This record gives sequence, C-alpha cells and structure tokens, in this order.
Amino acid sequence: MSLSDFPKIYCPFLRQTFAVDHEDWKKNGSRLGLRDPKAYLVVNRITPDYEWVFEDPETIAVEKLNGTNIKIYTEKGRLVAVQNRKNNIDPLQILHGKTFIMEGIFQSIGKGYVEENGEQAGELIGPKVQGNPYKLLVHEWYSFEKAIKDLRYKSFHEHERTFDNWSSWFQEGLVSRYFTKRASKLGLDEKVMAEGVVFYNLKRKAEGEIWMAKLRRDMFDWYYSDSIKILDYEKAGRDAVEDQEILD
Repeated sequence: MSLSDFPKIYCPFLRQTFAVDHEDWKKNGSRLGLRDPKAYLVVNRITPDYEWVFEDPETIAVEKLNGTNIKIYTEKGRLVAVQNRKNNIDPLQILHGKTFIMEGIFQSIGKGYVEENGEQAGELIGPKVQGNPYKLLVHEWYSFEKAIKDLRYKSFHEHERTFDNWSSWFQEGLVSRYFTKRASKLGLDEKVMAEGVVFYNLKRKAEGEIWMAKLRRDMFDWYYSDSIKILDYEKAGRDAVEDQEILD
C-alpha cells in the first residue's frame, strides 16, 4: 500500500545561491551539511504567495523537529502501512529492515500518539537519526498534529515579523520546545537549539489555500559564516529569482 508523498514545503523568504570559499568548504563543509561549495541562503525578499506568513494573525510557528519524515496508515487500530518519504517500510522485516523506525512507531503507540484510523504523518527522532540532537535513548515518532498542539511558539505573535527579527530569534533564541519539555522532566539544565520552524495557518488549510511554510537555521548566512566565508552575500538579494523547487 502506497501512501501520499510529503508535500514540498517552501520557505517564506526567497532563497538564493551563494558561492563559499573552497578551502573553508573542504575543511568544514561536511560538518555543516554543504555537499558542494555553495550555500542556499534566505534573502530579505518574500516568496510570492507567502505574504500570509507575515501578515495573517492566524499564522502560527511550530518547532520543526530534526528527524526523518514517516507516514503511517492504521485501520481499526492495526498498523497497515509505513512509509519513509516514498520508500515503503515492511513492518515485519525484523532481521534486515530499518527496525529503529518500527521502534519509534511502537514507542509512540505506547504513549498514545497514534490514532486508530487513517493516514498520519510525523517525524521520527532518536539515536540513529540526524545525530540525535534531543539525546534520546530510544526512537520516537512524533506526529505533526501533536507538534501543532504541543510545540507551538506562543511568543511568536508578540514580535514584528521581519527578516532581521527572525534572523536574531533563530540565531540566539530559537530553543527546542521538545527538548525543553524533556529536560524539565529529567531535571536537566541544558538547552538545545531547534532546527527551525514550520509556519501553519489552519484557516487557510480549511479554505484550500497554501497553509504551510518552513524556515530553518541553516538557511541564514550566520549559520556558516563563522567557519566558511560566504562570497558576495547581500541580505537584500539579487533581482534574478532562482527556481525555489530545487532548493531543499
């Protein structure tokens, strides 16, 4: 059984390609996730049709968990299908399959995160995913619906929605709500930065309009500039608009 693919979620700011110093890239590019000596960075220009992210009071900001996308399908409480992006996962392949994915799903079933029926999408996080930034001992599947409910940044509406404000927020104050909740329960005095946020507008969803956008810390120039010199970056950006479809 094939589930629907995850939709492409665009950034509310236009992204443009900037070359980086080749020697710096050879030293630090892999650590910072740059496969080529170039960086796709946001500039202070709003992506067409995404003005709602900045203007609509119904828009909310929710932590983007740093994991891998997993969809599941259940019928009457029975797990029917599991899909990692477009790749079907056999839940019964226990010897040579990706058992950590199933571990995460069943951990979440035990916590009551999984609905009885229907297609559900979420993020798998844990020891074998993205370097385990949340310092988990086992894997967990966290639905996007639960994230909207529990990982919302409630102070989002208290600040002006501008490029500079969000750049400062993401650089210095975008602390992971997921890890903060976990640290509080464990008595840990630690903080972990969030990967980014997903902007949701549920009213627009109900009206059949574009209702999701994403912004990550690694889309800003300062994410790299301490280790890799970025050549000719200008916050104002260039007039030529690149194809946003190919920018991850």
